[in-house]
Amino acid sequence: MNQDVPPIEKLLQIMQRLRDPDTGCPWDQQQTFESIVPYTIEETYEVADAIARKDMRDIKDELGDLLFQVVFYGQLGAEQQAFTFNDIVQGVSDKLVRRHPHVFADSKAKNDLELSKQWDAIKAQERANAKKDSDESVLANLPSGLTPLLKAHKIQKQCAKVGFDWSTLEPVVGKVNEEIQEVLQEVQADSPNQEAIEEEVGDLLFSVVNLARHLNVNAESALIKANNKFEQRFRQVEITLKNHESSIQSAGLDEMEAAWQQVKS
Repeated sequence: MNQDVPPIEKLLQIMQRLRDPDTGCPWDQQQTFESIVPYTIEETYEVADAIARKDMRDIKDELGDLLFQVVFYGQLGAEQQAFTFNDIVQGVSDKLVRRHPHVFADSKAKNDLELSKQWDAIKAQERANAKKDSDESVLANLPSGLTPLLKAHKIQKQCAKVGFDWSTLEPVVGKVNEEIQEVLQEVQADSPNQEAIEEEVGDLLFSVVNLARHLNVNAESALIKANNKFEQRFRQVEITLKNHESSIQSAGLDEMEAAWQQVKS
């Protein structure tokens, strides 16, 4: 393999070798578009985790793993004579220029609202050109593969663009409190219905995502950070209990709570 080629070309050559039907890697040879989707999602979350931890070395490594996923799709597309990696790069380059006329053309946008309207208009024209405009809903073309938290955020954001949204924080908070009460009502019913409880918990989660959006917080990122914080604290609780000649398995709730408060302080 030529060591003097640019790094991206080297990566593309490695991908071709891995997929070679005679001398490639058996695992890579077996993969399809569908089979590597879970790995793509996993790599995306690993990038997010590295960023949340502010570990620059891990961020670099995880971005490399994510880039390899795109290269893999490019190789699969080339084998099926559908598209190549270069087509992917050219496509996104063209799209970025097309969607930023205020940067690459003469169009001017005075503020974020005008930018958002301009962006939506360009995307709508793209859908019309691609003959994908049969669904005229504001919620058309939401990707089906989004995580539930991200999809909730995007649904709410799209609705807000047409004015279906609260303009102040108070009713947003009130809706969260209302959903909490509805969950409790179902739980405390004479004959609790698990499906109804699940539905109300879903409504509660949706309202919490809405609260996060109104506070300019990405619910997905916030939950990742909360998970990491809880894990770090719980591990410290385990260490604290061990230092007191106890363990998480044998300690009572009061003892664990005391250790938790010690860790927090």
